[in-house]
Amino acid sequence: MTIFYKNSGDSTMDAATQNKNERINLRIKSSAKRLIDLAAGFEGKTVSHFILTCALERAAETVQEHQMMTLNTKDSRIFFDALAEPVRFNQKLTASFEEYDKRVISK
Repeated sequence: MTIFYKNSGDSTMDAATQNKNERINLRIKSSAKRLIDLAAGFEGKTVSHFILTCALERAAETVQEHQMMTLNTKDSRIFFDALAEPVRFNQKLTASFEEYDKRVISK
């Protein structure tokens, strides 16, 4: 069983081709630049488009890893049973919410 928490709604390619009004600047070693130039050339892309599409693909993978969980039958039953129970706030749950607030930046 797979549970999705959120769906950004944007595909990687959509994000790469939408109007551009933000900027990211990078400083890299010459060897890294040569490798990226070579890879971009192999794919027939500009360096900027190559970097953007690669970064967006990896970002989408990272977001999916953090927003999805896969459970076996036993664990999914335990999970849904827990959802059906009323929430009981205790010290551990409160600490978890506080940790979440420290780690997650939402816009």
